[in-house]
This record gives sequence, C-alpha cells and structure tokens, in this order.
Amino acid sequence: MLNVRKSRKSGMLPGSLVYIGDEQAQNTKITMCGYDEKDIVITDIHTAEEAITKKDQFSVLWLDIAGLSAAKIISQIASGYGVHPLTVEDILNTEQLPKLDIFDHYVFVILRVYFYDEKINALKSDQIGIILGNNFIITVQERNSLLFDGIKERLKNQQSVIRKKNADYLIHALLDASVDSYYQVLESIGDMIDEVEQRVMANPTPATVKQIHALKRSIIFLRKSVWPLRETINGLYHRISPLIQDTTLLYLKDVYDHTVQVIDTVETYRDLLSGMMDVYISSINNKINEIMKVLTIFSTIFIPLTFISSLYGMNFNTTMGLNMPELNWRYGYVFILAIMLCVVVVMLLYFKRKKWL
Repeated sequence: MLNVRKSRKSGMLPGSLVYIGDEQAQNTKITMCGYDEKDIVITDIHTAEEAITKKDQFSVLWLDIAGLSAAKIISQIASGYGVHPLTVEDILNTEQLPKLDIFDHYVFVILRVYFYDEKINALKSDQIGIILGNNFIITVQERNSLLFDGIKERLKNQQSVIRKKNADYLIHALLDASVDSYYQVLESIGDMIDEVEQRVMANPTPATVKQIHALKRSIIFLRKSVWPLRETINGLYHRISPLIQDTTLLYLKDVYDHTVQVIDTVETYRDLLSGMMDVYISSINNKINEIMKVLTIFSTIFIPLTFISSLYGMNFNTTMGLNMPELNWRYGYVFILAIMLCVVVVMLLYFKRKKWL
C-alpha cells in the first residue's frame, strides 16, 4: 500500500483502501483483549480469520490494531465485524479531523493524539479510530504507541471497574486516556512558553522570535483538533445510541469537561504567545529608542563643539580690528578647550536634570 496524498486519490471509488499520510505506515500489530468479570485473555492476533472467530467468545472483546501497513487485513476484520467500507476508508485517511459517526449497529469515532518531538522541535500527531459494537471495540492506531498500555494493565486487575462494565465503558476509558495525553503536551508547551517569556523580558533576539512562531504553530495545530474533539465527545454524549448505557453517559460528560479544560488552556497559551510577540516588538523598539537617544545626545553635545572648532578653523588674523586675538595668545588653545569642556559639562547636567540620561 502506497503512501499517497489526497490529490492522488481523486477519481477513485468511495471506500478505496488507500493510506493517506506523511510517512510510510508502520507494520501492523494486532492485540486482542477478551475479558469478563472473572477471566481475561490478552494475546497477539496474526490473521483476520483468527480475529473474527474470537468475536463471540468473550463478554467484551477489544482488538487493538497498531500500524496501517496491512490494509487488507484491517479491511477483512472490519468486514467480519460488519463495519462499512467507508469507515475503513476514513481510518486509512490519517488526515481526518476528530469526528463521530453513529450507525445502526456500531459507533465510529476518530480522534487525534499529540506528542512533542524534541528531535525536530515540533508537535506531531497520530490518528486513532475507535469502533464500538455491541460487545466489541476495535481501535486502529496510526502508529504503535504506549497510549493504551495503562488501560491494558488495568484490565489485568480483576477488581478493575472496566472488567465489570460493558464495551461502552471501555470506549470511555479510551477517550479519557486520549484526552489526558493532551495535558502532557500542554505541560511541555507551557514550560517552553515560560522559558521563552523570560528570554523576551531579559534579552530578546531574532532566535526568540523563531521560538515564538514555532510555539504559535504548535498551538494552532493543536487547536485545530481540540475544538472538533469537543464536539465529537459532546455528540457522543447527546446523540444517544443503544450501544451506550445511561450509566456511561456520566463518564462521557466527565471526558467532555476535560476537553473543555484543554481548550481553555490552549486558548490561554494562544493569547500568551500573541501578547509575547507584542512584548518582543515593544522591547526591540525600546532598545532602538535607547540607542537613538544615546546617539542623539552625543550628536547634540558635539554640535556646539563642532561650531567652536570650525569657527577657529577659519584662522582669520587681520590688522583691521576684526582679528581673533586668541590666535596669537599663548594660552588661547587651552582656553578654547576649557570652554568646550564647560559646554559639555553644562549640557550633560541639563540632560540629567531633564531625566534624559
């Protein structure tokens, strides 16, 4: 399966299995978690037939698919669980924004999770598709990650609430883990904003501007997905599906509240960065004004000195009463230097009194 852009997909039939993303898809790994209140089985799945035959063997079955290289296997599994081909197409299109589709026998959610790549100093994202059926959940991750490892560990505990609930509670746990990952990203961005803010106040440089712009791009990138995510979770909470029990709605409302908090933080960081740019411009202008003030003061001081020196540079020495007597005076040179020094001192005292210095 080739990694092509949307323009390369033009003219293809709806439901065509084409991976759309910035990088080649990772190898597909399928993990099966089948459980009820008493027992749990966690194992790797290698074929679509194996995944399909396990469908009705557990009270709740969770298939976690990481990597999109095996599009054919993903399509076969989806078909075996009654998933529409258009849903599979959306899963393989990794440039989707968060959205919610409610079908007769399953619910489909797409969301994005973010992480900060320190190697390239930029924010990156992965797409996650979640399919909720009557007694099963299928998650399809763009790349293999540790995002849901905590949930798998909780499932191993027989006293865990997830083991006592249906599949709709598991989708709450998955959504909650995804939204919580935003807090980690925002914490990293917040630390960088504090660092840049100190540089702006202390010693702003052109490199500081680049950092501010990079952070603004990250916030815009994050904001682009957070708002649709809020509407997705809100739609899941209000667009009642028979697959979601009333007892789970309260937990979904809690995830929605977390999403609102994430949005508030994103908007706050966005305002901070905008204000930081204004502070940077003001700091640079103040620097320029200070430099211009010093240059102006020096220029103002040297104007009368230049006048005096240029006046005596004319070297008039006549016998008609218009001569410069200092030209022939023994101490004339020292006298003129003393006058020039007095002019400098008087002007500096005047500038200081006016608080220009």
